[in-house]
Amino acid sequence: MHKPRRSTPSPQAGKAIELKHLRSAVAAADCGSFRGAAELLRSQQSSLSRTIDEIEHHLGIAIFERHSGGVRPTQAGRDVLRLARTILDEFDALIATARSAHNSGTGRLTVGFCTSLSAGNLQASLLAFKERFPQIALATVERSRTRLAAALRNGAIDVLIVTGSLPLLDTEEMPLWSERVLVALPHDHPLAGRETVCWTDLRGETVLLSHYDAGKELEDLLISKLLSPEDRPKIERHDVSRGIVKSLISMHTGISLVLESDMGANYAGLTYRELRDGTGPSRFDFSAYWRAENNNPALQEFLKLLSERYSPPPVGR
Repeated sequence: MHKPRRSTPSPQAGKAIELKHLRSAVAAADCGSFRGAAELLRSQQSSLSRTIDEIEHHLGIAIFERHSGGVRPTQAGRDVLRLARTILDEFDALIATARSAHNSGTGRLTVGFCTSLSAGNLQASLLAFKERFPQIALATVERSRTRLAAALRNGAIDVLIVTGSLPLLDTEEMPLWSERVLVALPHDHPLAGRETVCWTDLRGETVLLSHYDAGKELEDLLISKLLSPEDRPKIERHDVSRGIVKSLISMHTGISLVLESDMGANYAGLTYRELRDGTGPSRFDFSAYWRAENNNPALQEFLKLLSERYSPPPVGR
């Protein structure tokens, strides 16, 4: 196993570390191996390995532990990788913003979200907007709620589609739709044979959740449904995307909680079942949030479309 480095970070680390170092490290963490990361980035494994060695040298720490099955982040490496993802997300958002501004002289709209785009109301709303306004450049950003809120505050995003409340000043809110909470299981899991699954059935299971979507809200819901720690499943929080969590489920490392729109992402070997208690299915409400002072015409058109699709019926009807 790789022995963690104890050396002091290089004085030139800030200048020496490049985006390629961050992308290589994040890819290795997502894939669990240098070989998989090299295939993902379309590079040579030896070249990627040297890149990882370089960033570890410049930082003076071991980001990964090497073992026969691949690599896993060290404790210090998890902190580095979390920040690396933030830097890469911000850089990619910068490039997308610049391209949209360059390519579109008729307006642009940036939508942030933490639900699935593979199916459901969000996908349908964006498709309807593009059909109605094909001349408007549409950019989408998927991040954690905290980072989405920061992007909305600094103007990098026009509107957010998220669950729960967003404690920001000078923001407007529009309630939208709700989605059922489901459990994602390997197809041969004992619970997969049931039509529905009760929260109490999760006792003794391992629930995998991501740091980068609605994982925190799902964990809070689970705890509220199973008040006794003895009745709760083991919770593992992974510093990976929702897609990687589903890959881990297919590898029989655990199960996960997802929202209804996630069913649209087709992963081989996975089964979805509705989670219920004595009051029925559990649901998450989604709302749109935007800054009150944002006068982007594209935003106003998008809000008008959302109001048409999801406004509540008049009282008495």
